[in-house]
Amino acid sequence: MAGSGAELKPAVLKHRRTTLERVEKFISEIYFTDCNLRGRLFGASCSLASLSCFETSQRIPYDEAVRQEFRLVKVGDCFGSTESPEIVHVTSLRWKTCWFKVDLSIPREWTGKEVHLLWESEGEGMIWRDGQPVQGLTREGEKTSYILTDNLKETDPHSLTLYVEVACNGLFGAGKGSMIAPPDPDKKFSLQKAELVVFNRAVHELLVDFEILLDMAKLLGEENQRSFQALYTANRMVNLCDVANPLTFAAAHELACSVFGQKNGESQHVIHAMGHCHIDSAWLWPYDETIRKCARSWVTVIRLMEKNPEFTFVCSQAQQFEWVKNWYPGLYSTIQKFVKEGRFIPVGGTWVEMDGNLPSGESMVRQFLQGQRFFQQEFGKLCLEFWLPDTFGYSAQLPQVMNGCGIHRFLTQKLSWNLVNTFPHNTFVWEGIDGSQVLAHFPPADSYGLAGCVEEMLKTAKNNRDRGRVNHSAALFGFGDGGGGPTQKILDRLRRMKDTDGLPRVQMSTPDRLFTALEKEKAQLCTWVGELFLELHNGTYTTHGQIKKGNRECERLLHDVEILSSFALAQKSSFQYPSAKLQHLWRLLLLNQFHDVLPGSCIQLVAEDAMRYYSGMNLPWPLREASRGPSPHQETNGGILVVNTLPWKRTEVIPKAGPGGSKTLALVTVPSMGYCVVQDSLPPPYPVTVTKEVDGSVIMKNGLVRVCLDTLGRVTSLCLMHPERESVPEGCCANQFVIFDDVPLYWDAWDVMDYHLETRKTIAHLLKPLEIIQPGGLRGSVTSSLQISEKSVLTQEVILDAACPHVRFQTQVDWNEAHKFLKVEFPAKVRSPNATYEIQFGHLQRPTHWNTSWDWARFEVWSHKWMDLSEHGFGVALLNDSKYGCSVRSNVMSLSLLRAPKSPDATADIGSHQFTYAVMPHVGSFQEAEVIRQAYNLNFPLHKVPCVSGQHPAWSAFSVQSPAVVLEAIKQAEDVPGVLVIRLYESHGSTVVTWLQTSLPVQEAVMCDLLEQPDPSKCVPLEERGLRLSFTPFQIQTVLLTLKQPGSS
Repeated sequence: MAGSGAELKPAVLKHRRTTLERVEKFISEIYFTDCNLRGRLFGASCSLASLSCFETSQRIPYDEAVRQEFRLVKVGDCFGSTESPEIVHVTSLRWKTCWFKVDLSIPREWTGKEVHLLWESEGEGMIWRDGQPVQGLTREGEKTSYILTDNLKETDPHSLTLYVEVACNGLFGAGKGSMIAPPDPDKKFSLQKAELVVFNRAVHELLVDFEILLDMAKLLGEENQRSFQALYTANRMVNLCDVANPLTFAAAHELACSVFGQKNGESQHVIHAMGHCHIDSAWLWPYDETIRKCARSWVTVIRLMEKNPEFTFVCSQAQQFEWVKNWYPGLYSTIQKFVKEGRFIPVGGTWVEMDGNLPSGESMVRQFLQGQRFFQQEFGKLCLEFWLPDTFGYSAQLPQVMNGCGIHRFLTQKLSWNLVNTFPHNTFVWEGIDGSQVLAHFPPADSYGLAGCVEEMLKTAKNNRDRGRVNHSAALFGFGDGGGGPTQKILDRLRRMKDTDGLPRVQMSTPDRLFTALEKEKAQLCTWVGELFLELHNGTYTTHGQIKKGNRECERLLHDVEILSSFALAQKSSFQYPSAKLQHLWRLLLLNQFHDVLPGSCIQLVAEDAMRYYSGMNLPWPLREASRGPSPHQETNGGILVVNTLPWKRTEVIPKAGPGGSKTLALVTVPSMGYCVVQDSLPPPYPVTVTKEVDGSVIMKNGLVRVCLDTLGRVTSLCLMHPERESVPEGCCANQFVIFDDVPLYWDAWDVMDYHLETRKTIAHLLKPLEIIQPGGLRGSVTSSLQISEKSVLTQEVILDAACPHVRFQTQVDWNEAHKFLKVEFPAKVRSPNATYEIQFGHLQRPTHWNTSWDWARFEVWSHKWMDLSEHGFGVALLNDSKYGCSVRSNVMSLSLLRAPKSPDATADIGSHQFTYAVMPHVGSFQEAEVIRQAYNLNFPLHKVPCVSGQHPAWSAFSVQSPAVVLEAIKQAEDVPGVLVIRLYESHGSTVVTWLQTSLPVQEAVMCDLLEQPDPSKCVPLEERGLRLSFTPFQIQTVLLTLKQPGSS
């Protein structure tokens, strides 16, 4: 060829590192932007015609905002602050909002160009155009430009006015110094950029090409041919590109497409990509701000759908849909349109993404009932999958609740956060305590907020722990937690990986397509039985004790109001069941069960909102209205009507008004789910005796138990009297208060670490010695006070009632600590490798030893109303009225009482607390000893209302023959007035046949699911003994009872 005259380009021996760095610098945002491709993303620019703003401490609607007086401002100015000066002295501070009026004038010479408004500020923003929200703005969510036009025409308006609503908080709130720090009251935000620019779409496409190729070159590895192919292609593209000549860009893009167009083999892993935008309903920002976060995020999703017809987006939480419906009706109508097209996909089926541990069983049912009904009414369909990616553990009763609500699929990823053990599966069958099963999937990328990059897709395939069983996985992409959602760049990345040799096959998909593919391989999957315990964030069982107490109290309140209202409905044809009011209250309770509110991992503003909602629920109307139903007669002197909302007969001591307005006590027996009139007390079978010893200790007895208290109020002996059996080990003290240092690694309100157990200190500083308050008879009680520290005091009344098998501890704590953890310990004279803990609609066992890492990781666990430690023939139960955190190590039962984290709420748990717990020794198993009933009794006190007819006979609405079956809830059916919903569950873990007896005028009984959909094939005959029902262990059953109309036979 020598002398032929042809131009030769000698081959260059490529060095991998220098070639990689050459490509990196060519698209760098930092280096060589004067001459690289990144520096050509934006062309000409011009300033705004005018920029003005006004600030407000309120979140006001658009129509009101545009009528305000705006002042001229400029780029670089600061705005805010977070704390509004006019409400500094109000408990609930609200963050400021700035509205900007943006007048634009697009240069005529930009005709044919794509024109953007560039906007960069620390605050989250929303652009309004022609009175409608059109796009969210957030720097953290990579949304800093708004497309004014993708091809400016001569006839287009070149002058227009936009409004930008900017909140004085970022995507993750306004923490001072770190994300989870309490909000900075002085935080301001600045406007760094606001201008018009020409956007070079061809440059954007090339930048994405280079990014994907560069990641393939880096991540596929030097041993992979495809890695070098991607690298050399990128290098050739650099050679082809003349950044000063846009005409060269097309050839470079075609070169990239030649690589992306090389297809995968049939065996390649299939990734089901779905747009996602996890929005915490409250967390580092208040509920009110979440409403705007939803609008900012979802309107941006709509804009993306308009430009990307293949794009699908999944969205949970009916509460958030309702917020947008009420506050942004235009946006909501558009969302409904895309829902019909199957692209904007409601998922989850619950009112909010609730905590998975602490809500009661009935609350979990109502999450689905309210959520599924909303989705059915608004979108014409039920959700087929439960979507809970970010809660702190998952109850073993959830599979049955899901199944009962029409759901057999489950997606989460939170167990990837486990601190100790790696969960062994990504796709598996999850089986609950009753045997119910759901197909569970954990996206292998261990995230619900992917950026759509090569590394994440490779991790999804590599991290799949069920390779060989399934070859499909989910990838959820879009900024989350604080909202934001997907971006155009993410979609462009995924499009290039749709079917590219060397990478997993990435297809835009839906939950239904994903789970349908997984279900085909269900027979090969492994099964996980029991709870999905998160080995992290176990401080959330205790943090913000007042929120947890409010939750328990309001669950009780709604339980009782629904039952009393049902009684009234059955007895009085004129009674109007308060359906709308109850729905409103239930939805407030369900909202507060969101997985950063009920766990206490939220800022002070949120905690204040939660407590305000609880206070609103504790109005006197519910019990007053409902209790009018059973007895509409004239009041009489002396007696009281005592109402029992639990499904068994109860004999208890209650307070009662005595002569001349004095207070006295009465021992009463009240029928199951009914009432009786009480004039005088029953005589106690064995009067309580209280004896103070010479050394200051006290002994109380009631014929069932004998308790000995030392001068510090500790239990030195707790003895069953028949047969005589001691429950406190020799040399030990029960009711021992202990305090621990509580400094986690990072997540302050969330985590308590195992090493806190090494800092245990007993509390033994007596402030006020034992003093007898009630001398005996129907009740004996003593009180004492302990000095926890210089700042904190604990006062306790220890109570023993006649005919009561447990000792009760009414406790008040004035708590002013920092990073301390208060617990109370009960060592038991019991040996067992397992302890039993109540969960929703049942119970489970956990080990009392630390044999394995799985055991040790559960050093702090949760339960509901009771836990029990038993050996054959004897045991000790610990009951409570508002606590959840607990543990049993060896023979020591520990109830977690109070924490004192400082982030994200510096005031968490500071203040006065009242709570009650009880200890109950028993013979036989906890089932035989009726521990479950005693725990219910502690949590559902008898109601006393003014007596209305002394001639009223005792009345019982319902009773259940078997002590294993609990009648948990009675309510009016959602859609059928005059029909009652009766929910029961088997509580012992046994197979049982029982009779449900009722005095109500029942016309028909039929079984239904948890969504109250009847099963016509399962009519229950009305027999003389009632309804015959069969249960398997921990089974939940729901019955619809149609009541006879007044006057019918």
